[in-house]
Amino acid sequence: MIEHGRIAQGKAAIETQMILNHKAAIEFLVENADTAGFNRFTLLNLHSALSENLLPNPADEGRLRQHGVEIGKSVYRPLAVPAQIEEMLDLLLDKANRVEDPFEQSFFVMVHVPYLQPFADVNKRTSRLAANLPLIRANLCPLTFLDVPEQAYSRAVLGVYELTRIELLRDLYVWAYERSTQEYLAIKQDLAEPDPLRLAWREVIKQSVREVVRQPGRAPLDVIKECLSGHELGVDRDNIEALVIEELRRLHEGVLARYGLRPSEFSEWQSRQWPA
Repeated sequence: MIEHGRIAQGKAAIETQMILNHKAAIEFLVENADTAGFNRFTLLNLHSALSENLLPNPADEGRLRQHGVEIGKSVYRPLAVPAQIEEMLDLLLDKANRVEDPFEQSFFVMVHVPYLQPFADVNKRTSRLAANLPLIRANLCPLTFLDVPEQAYSRAVLGVYELTRIELLRDLYVWAYERSTQEYLAIKQDLAEPDPLRLAWREVIKQSVREVVRQPGRAPLDVIKECLSGHELGVDRDNIEALVIEELRRLHEGVLARYGLRPSEFSEWQSRQWPA
């Protein structure tokens, strides 16, 4: 489904929705890695992406919990007063931002978000995705719970709920991360090596492409040179200009979001350039 945009046969609608939600949530984290932090905006929007079309009350998507909840198989009762939930969430986020080590920060969020239960549902999923934010920002291997037995994870979280003990969840986190790194390395070996110049100047290249398309009445080369003149590119200037031209030549509707472009802008630019 993710690769080809088709729903897999024999899969329930809820599975399809959950996969699409996870894809959107991961894209949100990766695309905003430079600006996202442990604040309300990031956490609420991450929850919104993960819970879309999955909650009985759609108003609860991306909104702090307005009512009491119970935890299955547990006698633990999270806070029920909305004002207290808000206060504790702000405290949680403040403490998370004070943690400097990315792994400790990641684990801190994975422990405390489910314990607070700031949302009506989808708290654990939100915590597991949010735990990746410090890793992404530190350019570390992401954490996945793909192969973690559900019972092992449930027991580890129950240890936090019932006894406020983190040892089991800590061991599970370490075990899961070690498996994630092995999976990541295996996938990385199958990928083409990124162009270092394209990687280093990706934002400049995207900005140049965007400006060329949004100014269809001007000569593309003039716009490109104008965009590049605002950056200290040194000996790489000619090569970066060539990369921008290459990106423009293979521009199509399937990659427009990458450059922040709308289909109408692309169509307008295309109609003016092709006759020339």
